[in-house]
Amino acid sequence: AFANRGIVLEQLQQMDAAIASYDAAIRLDPLWPDTYRSRGNALRSVGRLDAALASYERAVKLKPDFAECHYNCGIVLHELGKFEAAIASYDTAIVLNPDYAQAHCNRGLVLHDLKRLAAAVLSFDAAIAIKPDYAEAHWNKSLSLLLAGDFENGWPLYEWRWKNESLGSKRPDFQQALWTGAESLQGKTIFVYSEQGLGDTIQFARYLNILARQAGRIIVKVPVSLAGLLRNIEGVDLWTGRGDGLPDFDFHCPLLSLPLVYKTNLNTIPNTGAYLRADPLLVEKWSARLGKEVAPRIGIVWSGSRLHANDRNRSVSLASLLGVLPDKFEYFSLQRELRDGDQMVIDAHPKFRHFGDELMDFEDTAALCELMDLIISVDTSVAHLSGAIGKPTWVMLPFVPDWRWMLDRDDSP
Repeated sequence: AFANRGIVLEQLQQMDAAIASYDAAIRLDPLWPDTYRSRGNALRSVGRLDAALASYERAVKLKPDFAECHYNCGIVLHELGKFEAAIASYDTAIVLNPDYAQAHCNRGLVLHDLKRLAAAVLSFDAAIAIKPDYAEAHWNKSLSLLLAGDFENGWPLYEWRWKNESLGSKRPDFQQALWTGAESLQGKTIFVYSEQGLGDTIQFARYLNILARQAGRIIVKVPVSLAGLLRNIEGVDLWTGRGDGLPDFDFHCPLLSLPLVYKTNLNTIPNTGAYLRADPLLVEKWSARLGKEVAPRIGIVWSGSRLHANDRNRSVSLASLLGVLPDKFEYFSLQRELRDGDQMVIDAHPKFRHFGDELMDFEDTAALCELMDLIISVDTSVAHLSGAIGKPTWVMLPFVPDWRWMLDRDDSP
């Protein structure tokens, strides 16, 4: 009864009460492995990873053939950065249950994080062979292929994002046809919609210039925060979703499906230099705000959204960054939001200027970027913005970066 009560409390998101209920069940019956597994799940959900692992390990000690719990050990070991041990746990789960598609898939994720991409793809393939409609395995395989530069096989699998429930993406259900590139757009209107992050929208907006040469009219749905920045793309009408109803159109296409439509490979990535520009009036305003340039100006971005799945590997602390930068330059913050402790660091570095809420939107950020000699950024939207307006940009990447940066390069096509 205590164990079942714990399950219900967990479903109600009352995790502390659930853990207490599992503890009560364990006091009454310390030899029941299922309770240790349930307790491990609740502990993991509140970030108590070491305690969760200990609970799972107790379960598999009591029941060595508990495949599901070996799988749970693999998940936590991966989150703790113990990659080889995670693979070993998944291997045990697979030996006990060769048709364990989730274990094959998660094993592939660990291999991906070790840059063992060919082996990762084999694990994803094993999961797909067991469960052909396994959207998450198809999606993960696409990311490994794209990171390796295999765009030909990666783009088609990237479309599985719409069926991968863990991403929360759902393709809009339009009556009009999806444009696949086979249909002529002469005299037609195509509706292109932004469907991922702000940085993705900025980066893949380069395809709109190509599309504008084919279509009679292009309507692009963009986030409100990007409307001002993207308004000068030639041949494109922007739509922010404000107001009632959709505009009229003949075809539709998600923005990040355009590389598939155009069969993009490493040699055909649209790269004609700057394809966005800062507002000259805002550049003038910010130039006055900055004052006379006394040294080369460096724009800095050190953190992105806390909600990003890989934020702990993507963002850095401002203190660690400013501590290694030479004194002979002027440094400017290009981000609005600060994290705990950042203001104290800024106050201790008078040569580092932060503007906070003065950066009203991406147009302001673009104007400030325009006045920099160099931008140094983590992998976040400002890196895409500064590249899109043609500013020299250095991007700090984790050991395994997002797929678009690929591997072992000192540039990005």
